[in-house]
Amino acid sequence: MENPSGHLQEVVEFSVAERDALYKAIFSRRDVRGQFKPNPVPDQVLARILRAAHHAPSVGFMQPWNFMLIRSPAIKRQVHGLFLEANREAREMFEADKRPLYSALKLEGILESPINLVVTCDRERAGPVVLGRTHDLAMDIYSSVCAVQNLWLAARAEGVGVGWVSIFDPSKLKELLNLPARVVPIAYLCVGYVEHFFTQPELQSTGWRDRLPLQDLVYFDRWGNSQPEKEGNLLSELAKTHG
Repeated sequence: MENPSGHLQEVVEFSVAERDALYKAIFSRRDVRGQFKPNPVPDQVLARILRAAHHAPSVGFMQPWNFMLIRSPAIKRQVHGLFLEANREAREMFEADKRPLYSALKLEGILESPINLVVTCDRERAGPVVLGRTHDLAMDIYSSVCAVQNLWLAARAEGVGVGWVSIFDPSKLKELLNLPARVVPIAYLCVGYVEHFFTQPELQSTGWRDRLPLQDLVYFDRWGNSQPEKEGNLLSELAKTHG
């Protein structure tokens, strides 16, 4: 609860049910592509999802994001055309034995989803010098990605599916959407209610890639230092699946 100064909050622990609900959203979040329903997302639900995105952390509290809602079928068709062009190019970048599986994957839901939502980053939002971005100019990009993650988890908690489409020529997408020079498109998202959520990520269930063992990705103090003799208990815990 807020203290008399109006700036601080007491540390309030989450209940077990609240904690478990957070992890449920994280572990059941999926990149949705092909199972969108035409049902509209109510404004109250969409507002909650966008509010969650707007409360993401940002370097220097610069809040560099904007949220562009695309409902126009005509614009969706133009964006879909950009995807098709880039997707043909992308297929040829993979080894020949991978191309048939690549072609079989559905990698977007641009036309099927009721809402397309573009998260952008205004790189000049807080001026030329930003607290925390003085030595790494990409921190505003990372901040915008945090907004995407907040949005995605909130959407999952609302029963709304989200799919991130990244197979575009960024300059062509930027021109189509009339983005100013200073504004970068971060995520093109397909948003809407879905018939179902997959139990596993689609790219895992189709055999494109497996989930990497977490215990193999954790090092201590220096790169490559796994310290199994000292950190065996933690590594054993990391090796457990979440169910």
